[in-house]
Amino acid sequence: MAENMNEQYVNRELSWLMFNNRVLEEAYDKKSRIFTRLKFLAITASNLDEFFMVRVAGIKQQLAAKYNKRDIAGMTPKEQLEAIYEETQKMMKKMYNCLNKSILPKLEQEGIFMKKYSDLNPSQKEYADEFFEEFCLPVLTPLAVDSGRPFPHLGNKSLNIAVELDFEDDDKLYAVVQVPSVLTRFVEVDADGDETVFVYLEDIIENNLDKLFKGYEISGTVIFRITRDADLAIDEDEAEDLLLEIEKYVKKRKWGSAVRLELQKKGDKGLMKFMKKNYGVSSDEIYELTAPLDLASWFSFIGNSRFSHLIDEDPKPQRAMDFYGEEDIFSAIRERDRMIHLPYESFDKVLEFIDRAVDDPDVLAIKQTLYRVSKNSPIIDKLIRAAENGKQVTVVVELKARFDEENNIVWAKKLERAGCHVVYGLPGLKIHCKALLVVRREDEGINRYVHMATGNYNDSTAKLYEDIGMFTCREDICSDISNMFNTITGYTKHREYKKIFVAPHGMRKGFEHYIDREIWNVKNGGYGRIIAKFNSLVDKKIINKLYEASREGVEIDLIIRGVCCLRAGVPGLSENIRVRSIIGTFLEHSRIYYFYNEGYSDIFLSSADWMERNLDRRIEVLFPVENGILKERVVEMLELSLADTEKSRFQLEDGSYRRVDKRGKESVNVQMRLHENAVENFRRAKEEMMGV
Repeated sequence: MAENMNEQYVNRELSWLMFNNRVLEEAYDKKSRIFTRLKFLAITASNLDEFFMVRVAGIKQQLAAKYNKRDIAGMTPKEQLEAIYEETQKMMKKMYNCLNKSILPKLEQEGIFMKKYSDLNPSQKEYADEFFEEFCLPVLTPLAVDSGRPFPHLGNKSLNIAVELDFEDDDKLYAVVQVPSVLTRFVEVDADGDETVFVYLEDIIENNLDKLFKGYEISGTVIFRITRDADLAIDEDEAEDLLLEIEKYVKKRKWGSAVRLELQKKGDKGLMKFMKKNYGVSSDEIYELTAPLDLASWFSFIGNSRFSHLIDEDPKPQRAMDFYGEEDIFSAIRERDRMIHLPYESFDKVLEFIDRAVDDPDVLAIKQTLYRVSKNSPIIDKLIRAAENGKQVTVVVELKARFDEENNIVWAKKLERAGCHVVYGLPGLKIHCKALLVVRREDEGINRYVHMATGNYNDSTAKLYEDIGMFTCREDICSDISNMFNTITGYTKHREYKKIFVAPHGMRKGFEHYIDREIWNVKNGGYGRIIAKFNSLVDKKIINKLYEASREGVEIDLIIRGVCCLRAGVPGLSENIRVRSIIGTFLEHSRIYYFYNEGYSDIFLSSADWMERNLDRRIEVLFPVENGILKERVVEMLELSLADTEKSRFQLEDGSYRRVDKRGKESVNVQMRLHENAVENFRRAKEEMMGV
């Protein structure tokens, strides 16, 4: 892949594919239990589906519009697509190699067999056929393809079987059968002693098609799956009602143009040509694969509780150390700023904060941003209860949160019906910041309490995503957050804040200021140091500013989970920059920005990555960590991340990545170490409370 990189920058799409390869490496990790490895394979496949639906679809749209501008790495859209197709073909071969040669043999050692229909014994075939008769046949609908019935428009990511039938005078008839998603993909046909045998649903259907096409001879079949353009493209300036416009688009999403066609290799060659013609895809967009298509479907398989012993148990969240022994959450926050570190500490304290606000008669108003929430979010019910209790509740629901639009529309309508003030966002800007403001009447007057976070108000992902949240009642920050909400909900043009930086107007300048200060300190004989942990680095201006800092001698460590368009360690350009990526049990999601400042360090947390979209096209918040205790905690997180030897990969000069050389180094898994620290911190806090 290195030949596709230029001297200064890495192409964004190819960098993302390198990230997904790092995820795939976890599926090969023999230290993990087999279902854990299978989970990472499913994650890799799901990631790749979304990549085609959004990123590849976007580049194809550029080509259709005859947009030929070169990207940050100097590649045209056509060159990017060619490189993407080459790399994704390699990646998908590697994914199936992982499944067929590494994972399935290991499953067999555990007594779990995935068999072809043709390899089943007579009693197993009989069971499979009975399953077809009882469960499949009633729900299957054959769709003929002829002059009066055009090729059906099949849904995005659906699994289908194309069928060729012999007709009189050597003519051929064609039909399509959709594999029903309402049925289990993995059909258990036998559990004899220590062995459990499964067969894929589509395999059962394919071998029973004669019962669906009685009177015809089936001459060929091919199992296929189509991936479609699913990117959201709405002219917000022309949309009178954003909610209605997005509702319409979500319904259309599953019918977007084809961006990838996956075919099962053993399929009929003539049918494959027929499929290619009907979908209008090029040879580069066709992926011939071994069974089964849609590796993301393994998520449902690993959820089988009978095999729970085959997956590594995730460490359990601990009670938040900062709040242990504090009976009143408002009093605790008044005493000093407090922090929780997910998923090592529980999300429950955020829910408790909202609960207290909902039921407290002295709380007058609650304002909150919601970007992605869980399907059964307890937060929604709490906000509705607050409105019913007579409080003024304002909820900013970002309807344009990709692939969560439908979910957010449901919540927005429910909140509105309950009497909450619901704001759908601003034209041209996604509201991505995570903020919760509580206004409370107290003896000395009106006080405000704020929770800000690097991640979403989502009780489900809070168990899987590594994120940081901070509570404060400091007047300067609370005033800033209040002004930010007024900007979102009204016509206030507030661009000057006391403590926080808000994109798209002030955050970029804020980052440039702190990087420039490190440069200035080095130029004046001091020491310059920057540590930043986030998800993606794409913004060219920030990259160039980091290159400038590196050339001046500022030491820079970047902990970037995903895309990185910067090239580290290039002589004369970035020799003082080191980039590492950590892929582990939890999704590294927090954004932390540390600037040494001659020993008087400035530390910020944020919802924003160093990407143009975050800095220029979103409402984001960058907020300071100024309490000494909390600063020490954040520094410890960064130091442990930099010490990791188990789950880190270093970026090389050519833009590729390799694992850390562990020779002579202590074995450190940052995520397990942070979990151990959370357990120890809670134990120590408990002992102090008990006077031990």
